Amino acid sequence: MTNYTIILILLGLMVLLNVVADRVKIASPIVLIVAGIAVGFIPDMPVPEIDPEIIFLLFLPPLLYDAAFNIHFKDFRENLGTISALAIGLVFLTTAGVAILSYYLIPGMTWPLAFVLGAILAATDAVAAISITRNLGLPKHTVTILEGESLINDASALVAYRFAVAAVMGTSFVWWKASLTFVLLMAGGFLVGTVLGKLLAVILRYVRKNTMAVLAFTLLAPFTTYLIAEELEVSGVIAVVILGFGVSMLSERQFSPALRHQSKTIWEVIVYLLNGLIFIFIGLEFPVVIRNVDPSRFLPYIGYAFLITIVTILIRMMRVFAQRRRLEKGFRNPKMQHSRRAITESALLSFQESVIISWSGMRGIVSLAIAIGLPTHLKDGSPLPMRNDIIFIATVVVIITILGQGLLLPGIVKNVTGKAAAEQ
Repeated sequence: MTNYTIILILLGLMVLLNVVADRVKIASPIVLIVAGIAVGFIPDMPVPEIDPEIIFLLFLPPLLYDAAFNIHFKDFRENLGTISALAIGLVFLTTAGVAILSYYLIPGMTWPLAFVLGAILAATDAVAAISITRNLGLPKHTVTILEGESLINDASALVAYRFAVAAVMGTSFVWWKASLTFVLLMAGGFLVGTVLGKLLAVILRYVRKNTMAVLAFTLLAPFTTYLIAEELEVSGVIAVVILGFGVSMLSERQFSPALRHQSKTIWEVIVYLLNGLIFIFIGLEFPVVIRNVDPSRFLPYIGYAFLITIVTILIRMMRVFAQRRRLEKGFRNPKMQHSRRAITESALLSFQESVIISWSGMRGIVSLAIAIGLPTHLKDGSPLPMRNDIIFIATVVVIITILGQGLLLPGIVKNVTGKAAAEQ
């Protein structure tokens, strides 16, 4: 009952803070995180515990489903090369980069623990980037890539995290087994999402004359799909994304305009509330993790978090601009112009888009949830080394990226888009 009361209060506070953020022209995620930190430091303030399993079930399915539903599948497919490069290749590259830096930088850090920290911070949170740039007029192409990346990168990061934790527990890492597991998880998620999407389509056709029944089934679908996929030990993230694509195409063909509008309104409210809670929870968690770390380590760990943030930005920037060059090279290659791998002009990345995408690599609630979900003990019953240290560093990186990159991102967007307009 206490948690229930606190969440209701936080929801009301979140709505008011969103109004304040709009009036003072500051992105709401920044205001909400700062408010969350301030509330968390109030003496004797009860803070609701963040259960990683509840976070994944409550937040991921509806947010992924809504993003997949609203993104045009044609645009997603056209930019699949760039999206895959960021959501898969960049995730594993970031995991390795953060692991190498952490191993040589942080005293007491072992290779397995370093890879755990790298996997925790590998996935970016497009919710933060899109929320911050919502009113800045980002090109549709850029939004498609950022949202498309967020639809897949959580699955990649969770796979990397699973194997990193297994290594900490003493399981030897075999690269071909990891690769095969990743493929099976993705393929299994695709299959579950496709099958349940077809089943949902049959049900919706049967109840299509009952508006409330249609809306109820579409609300339940992402949660059910995620749970079934996870029970089958395949990717719930991919399953929900495929479901969202399927229902989106179905709605365009068979839903009336009035029903689509009603459904859109309901999902906008749900996503609005969940997004707000996410950023408040991130802020609230900071005072909690501070209590579990030796005060003498605060400043060094904040410094490590800052350096890790810089490295993640540099790795992302190199990957984005490498992808930009690859696209341009492929577009000009005569041998590819009439093949299935042909690159369309609309899929190319401009310099301005590359800068914006590079700087939009904030970390968010997924990083925080999987950090908090770290096992407390090893197989032999001994405490997991540096667990609280890893959670603290990960939380600080999440806050630095959202506050630091978030405050600078609007200026970067205006600067690069203004230069592009002047050149034209």
